[in-house]
Amino acid sequence: MRKAVRWLLALVVLIGTLSTLGSTAGQAEAAGPAVAQDTTADIKDRLLAVPGMSLLEEKPYDGYRFFVLAYTQPIDHRHPERGTFQQRISILHKDVDRPTVFWASGYALPEDIERAEPTRIVDGNQVTLEYRYFLPSRPSPADWSKLDIWQAASDQHRIFEALKPIYGRNWLASGLSKGGMTATYYKRFYPHDMDGIVAYVPPDDVVNDEDSAYDAFFERVGTKECRDKLNAVQRKALVRRAPMERILARYIADNDYTTTLVGSLDRTFEVGVQDLVWNFWQFHVEPECAEVPDAATAGDQEIFDYIDKISGWYYHVDAGIYEIMPYYYQAGTQLGSPHLELPHLEGLTHYPYRTPRLYVPRSIPMSFDSGAMHDVDTWVRDHASRMLFLYGQNDPWSAERFELGSGARDSYVFTVPGASHMVADVAGLAPDQNAFATARVLAWAGVAPAAVTADPSTARPLAAYDARLDRQATRNEVF
Repeated sequence: MRKAVRWLLALVVLIGTLSTLGSTAGQAEAAGPAVAQDTTADIKDRLLAVPGMSLLEEKPYDGYRFFVLAYTQPIDHRHPERGTFQQRISILHKDVDRPTVFWASGYALPEDIERAEPTRIVDGNQVTLEYRYFLPSRPSPADWSKLDIWQAASDQHRIFEALKPIYGRNWLASGLSKGGMTATYYKRFYPHDMDGIVAYVPPDDVVNDEDSAYDAFFERVGTKECRDKLNAVQRKALVRRAPMERILARYIADNDYTTTLVGSLDRTFEVGVQDLVWNFWQFHVEPECAEVPDAATAGDQEIFDYIDKISGWYYHVDAGIYEIMPYYYQAGTQLGSPHLELPHLEGLTHYPYRTPRLYVPRSIPMSFDSGAMHDVDTWVRDHASRMLFLYGQNDPWSAERFELGSGARDSYVFTVPGASHMVADVAGLAPDQNAFATARVLAWAGVAPAAVTADPSTARPLAAYDARLDRQATRNEVF
């Protein structure tokens, strides 16, 4: 979850001015449950017959109908009379007689038409949700105390209740990174809504102040040669702090950026350098170690450009931070965040390791709820049912993962060999695990062919691969 992806952030900028998605707090009551419908009507008419649903855009795609919609949600599900906001969703519609995958982005709504891996496996419909408080799905003014995992799960619950009369077959919830966390929390708070969960690389930070697992991960990931090369680039950048900061200052000035949130150019530089190793292993694979500059011979501009490629200086200035600021708020109030020791940088840093508070305006109160993740973790261990967790072997977030206890039923945790954060999926599992996981997803969706039921090793996705719909690169997320 740590590197904000450019397509996602550009999307937020493009849609941030949509006036139709402004808050309606104090003007309307939250939409109620779906009403009886004409099942013979066109799917668009059926969707728009849902109280509180409005159409923003329809895009054509062979074999599907694709809609971008806005749905009226309460700002506070405990007190729906206190105002509403418009939350964006998209629907990749195949057929009302097919299962539906409820894909949680965890962030802003993707602009492009995309099909998640579970949707391809079951050859179904897909409902994609924009997480509350990511623009433009944000009340105005925003009461940030209503950005929590229960409120977000309740958003999903209301959308499910509204759409279930249309899409009456089995439903699966899924998501990547923060989206995988979102799907897991939804199952915890509304355990009977979904017929199964496929959670891709969701971290489970049960004790926020205990992060030794991450330090241990960085001591063993990849090869020592690769680790040493990355560490050396970080050290070189900090040793050359003064000339490197002059390059950063030009970059900031040329783009009219500011560093008010982080507080100074010096600290912006330092956090960008600190993020290099984490971002490399989260989003890249070991063969790319060949592209790491030789710190002994690389010039300042080469080091600066490499850090920009891996960490992204943009994501440490105000413009980049504000676009994903709701994540940082949640990391600092419920989700938790990693704290690395970075012993190879001892004596070269000026500040304590960054915290989510650094990326949230001081005008927004933050207080950490140490019980939130413990509650979810305990529930998963004791009550998980029909849940599949997938992790990447070389993904830092895999260091703190969900584990299953004796109370779990028909639930599994798999590790994808050699995978980073963005490519840990069912397709990357060893063949026997791949077939087994595919068979379970098909069974939960209620579409397992008889041959698969008899022999799970024959399980394959029901839909053919589509290079336009199933692009792996679109599964980048942020932290």
